Amino acid sequence: MPDAPAATCRIGVVVEAPQHSGLWGALDYLCAQPLPLGMLVRVPLGRRVVTGVVWSSTGSAGSGDQAEVVDKASLKAVLEVLDGLPPLPDAWRQLVKFAAGYYQRSLGEMALMVLPPELRQLDAIQWGRRLKRLNKAMTEPSVTDPSVLPELTAQQQAALAQLAEPGDKPYLLWGSTGSGKTEVYLRQAQRALDDGKQVLMMVPEINLTPQLEARVAERFAGRRIVSLHSALTPAQRLRNWLMAHYGHADLILGTRLSVFTPLPRLGLIVVDEEHDPSYKQQDGARYSARDLAVYRARLEKVPVILGSATPSLESWFNALPEAEGGTGRYVRLAMPARVGDGDMPRVRILDLSRSPKQLRGQEPPPVARELLDAIAQRVEQGEQSLVLLNRRGYAPVLHCSDCGWKSGCPHCSAWRVFHKVDRTLRCHHCGFTERVPRACPDCGNTDIHPVGRGTERLEEQLAEALPQARLGRIDADVTKHKGALEERLADVHAGEVDVLVGTQMVAKGHDFRRITLVAAVNPDSALFASDFRAAERQFALLLQAAGRAGRDADVAGHSEMWVQTWHPMHPLYQTLRSYDYADFAAQQLKEREMAGLPPYASLAMLRAEGKTQQAAQEFLHAAVQAVQHLADDIGGITLYPPVPTPVQRVANVERAQLMIESPMRPALQRFLSQSQAVWLELAKQNRRSGLIRWAVDVDPLSI
Repeated sequence: MPDAPAATCRIGVVVEAPQHSGLWGALDYLCAQPLPLGMLVRVPLGRRVVTGVVWSSTGSAGSGDQAEVVDKASLKAVLEVLDGLPPLPDAWRQLVKFAAGYYQRSLGEMALMVLPPELRQLDAIQWGRRLKRLNKAMTEPSVTDPSVLPELTAQQQAALAQLAEPGDKPYLLWGSTGSGKTEVYLRQAQRALDDGKQVLMMVPEINLTPQLEARVAERFAGRRIVSLHSALTPAQRLRNWLMAHYGHADLILGTRLSVFTPLPRLGLIVVDEEHDPSYKQQDGARYSARDLAVYRARLEKVPVILGSATPSLESWFNALPEAEGGTGRYVRLAMPARVGDGDMPRVRILDLSRSPKQLRGQEPPPVARELLDAIAQRVEQGEQSLVLLNRRGYAPVLHCSDCGWKSGCPHCSAWRVFHKVDRTLRCHHCGFTERVPRACPDCGNTDIHPVGRGTERLEEQLAEALPQARLGRIDADVTKHKGALEERLADVHAGEVDVLVGTQMVAKGHDFRRITLVAAVNPDSALFASDFRAAERQFALLLQAAGRAGRDADVAGHSEMWVQTWHPMHPLYQTLRSYDYADFAAQQLKEREMAGLPPYASLAMLRAEGKTQQAAQEFLHAAVQAVQHLADDIGGITLYPPVPTPVQRVANVERAQLMIESPMRPALQRFLSQSQAVWLELAKQNRRSGLIRWAVDVDPLSI
């Protein structure tokens, strides 16, 4: 490590510190000369040397007398400066600062978390070597003429005309599946590229990135396109991030973390499938990439397009005019018709209560005879079918009929799923895996059998019922290896699969041209869930799945969506028949307003994990008592009693939570920011009683 330079001035540097370490802002360091804000430096922190970001030129307080209180003699000096890397721009620092404040995380944690891991580990010498290699690899791409563009529909032209008008509101592109939303994205991206700008296009899941990447690469041949997602190696991610930061990349395709990518000439943000819950981080800094994209667009004064066939109710509410009970904050662009004027699949509700009764103790078939005949007919016609079951594995649980034993996880309050392919019982929460026992562990009975059905078992049973059909399956189990998803999707597109069994992975974003029948075989489980968003998610899943059928105009006329259900008159299914999302949203918003739920209220969850459930709940009870006076002073804050989480034990850690509600978002934010210091001190006192960790989840997806 080289000697630190002579220190003459003080700067504020944010370093990666845990949320509850007490390091909320920047730490003071000395340096030989003032450094640009946003510059990356290497500084000592305790016994370690860590990477930090220069945040202030006058110390951690930024300015004023408070900065002068620190004795320079007690400060440590900056060890290295990562020269050659452009400072992180002011807009990036504002975005990080907002995200840290809104989602109640430390500034250092948020700032360093969103940088590539490899960047945080490089010293100045390593960085210099990497920079030389990067500069050699970077040559200016040749911009070529685009390929022949498809003819736009009238509704695509109307949407693009509105996008061309000046305005500062976000756009909600509400288009049915197959309406050509991606073409609107690409045309608007071309406008930004022609102006010398960069384009950030976000997708909810990694498995959608290669498909979009291929489409974008074909359209923008010669442009520099990079992807940013967790499937990349650390070296690939760093290289792509640097290309974006330097401004060499024209189009950036990424998942939720890409919203923090520094882009010196940003001109457009696109959030595809904006309703998808994958845009919400579920651990650590629990941020919403969709909401931050809207904030970033306003911050940098660029347009943002939120696209979906089934928008989130929050986005829909913001796109409703005030006269219709909304906020009018977004501009809604409607594209209800499919390209080629093809019809959406006809929805057929199959009432299982009218199916032939099973003998007592006999398990009902996975697919009703009527639906099975319809699938067989499609196979004979050379067409494809998609059977949706949003549960992977062979069966959710193994059961002993003699003593009642079930395959529970010893570390979680959940069942271990039976996977027949490798004969294992696997917990999908903590990952604990064991071989399937030869006999019941409790009574020795050798007749233990699966209960319920997953995609693995459904595929097996359909293969028995349709011996003439070629079956394929796509879920997280069969696509975990690199390239496996692309290989299986290629088989489907090539027509080598007659019946595709899959989870929600295949229900959105994929352009299957030969699928004419989609069937949801077990959708009822979400109808009566305690989560207030369950109906919204289920409607989105079913409508998105239906959109995989009939995308080719030649087969659209006889495409179908089958729904097997024991509750055929449920309002969700009746609304699905007509694909009337507006009516469904109106019903849901009415219920939300009556219950005081988002978007008519703002929520936060205070979550705690402990060695025992008692330890977790004792902390939450104490937390309520310690800040009740703050809630009373601010007004409008409701603190609900602590309860165990739906899955209360994971990996031998007990979990509990309490809900915090307010009709006004600013009031909730003020309460949370004032409560953090109280809860931090309280958590230190509760360590001895078994508290492990705690966190605040702002705008939670589930309660």
